[in-house]
Parts: sequence; structure tokens; C-alpha cells
Amino acid sequence: MSFLVVVTENVPPRLRGRMAIWLLEVRAGIYIGDVSRRTREMIWQQLSEGHEDGNVVMAWASNNESGYEFQTLGANRRLPVEFDGLRLVAFHPVENPDL
Repeated sequence: MSFLVVVTENVPPRLRGRMAIWLLEVRAGIYIGDVSRRTREMIWQQLSEGHEDGNVVMAWASNNESGYEFQTLGANRRLPVEFDGLRLVAFHPVENPDL
């Protein structure tokens, strides 16, 4: 079992309802729980199939140097990158239509 956090933005209501089956929705679109690896993988499959135009980040406790791992779905300014064996977050530049 490991602690899991899922944050969703602009996903369909049916997917939010589905997440509430396995995890506690502590704020709109923010889910937490203590689940097995198998359940986490099943939740990720549900998110992958149902996020449509929304975006998702899933983070969980892990036995590595940082103490956690994460993965993302959908378009977002934040982009996971590998740096010296650590997973970090880079930002896409803000597009300025006035330039």
C-alpha cells in the first residue's frame, strides 16, 4: 500500500464520480487514498481512458531518492523531465499573443 494523490482539471463528471469510488475527494478534483500498486494502475487506466480534454497528475509514495513518483496526462504548462536521475517539473513558456 502507498499513499496516492490525484489532481484532475476539466475532466468529465463521470470520471470524477469514478475516482470517488476508490479515493476520497478532499477538494474539487483532488483525490487522496492509500491503495495497492494494482489499484493505482487500474485507476491510472481509468484516468487514461476518460480524461478527454482535461489533464491529470498522479503522485504516489515511492522508495527512491525523492520519496515519490508521478505521471501526467493531458495538456498542461508543467512538463515532467528527468534530470540526473530525478523526475522534476519544467514549465512551457507562456505564449504572449501581444508579441
